[in-house]
Amino acid sequence: MGKKKLPYKEGDWFGVPLEDGGYAVGLIARSRRGGKALFGYFFGPRRSRLPNLNDIRDLTMADAILIGRFGDLGLYTGEWPIIGHSEPWDRNAWPMLPLIRVDEFSKKAWKVEYSEDDPSLIVQETPCDAKEAYRFPRDRAMGSGAVELRLMKLFSSSSQKEEGGPVGSPPIPQSRSRAHAGRKARIGDAGRRMRESGSGLET
Repeated sequence: MGKKKLPYKEGDWFGVPLEDGGYAVGLIARSRRGGKALFGYFFGPRRSRLPNLNDIRDLTMADAILIGRFGDLGLYTGEWPIIGHSEPWDRNAWPMLPLIRVDEFSKKAWKVEYSEDDPSLIVQETPCDAKEAYRFPRDRAMGSGAVELRLMKLFSSSSQKEEGGPVGSPPIPQSRSRAHAGRKARIGDAGRRMRESGSGLET
């Protein structure tokens, strides 16, 4: 029996349902062959209904409120519905950005570059200073549930800027709300699936 065909592909737009109401929007900018490890862009504002392609066709990378690597469980199960595909799909318009890894104890930072064809594969890692670290998103690989929690946190804050910040800035704390409790089992399943695949993603 052959492998099940993935229900998504690079260049697909999708909705992210939020437990506290509404939807965020995401775009798959890079996908590993066989799936599981993805890189993408996520957008506000919170929408009361799932948008169509016409509603989001003018979005650009500059509009993103969250950028990073994430797992595919929500897409794989259909919980994150596909909105449509970017036609024509242009990788150059949606680059695989370097990500910043920070040691919170030493306050040292590294710029991490991942493979264009495998968001779980590091191709280069170089030290960087605080000024450069502020330019790029943090390297926080996220399971589907973690993406939802981060988006809800961003929507509930006064600012919807993409997560990041200077070296040493504290990470956004994980919510201990009912939304977190309700997704605990699913996030765990996502983590196990990604660890088994060798994707290196964390929840």
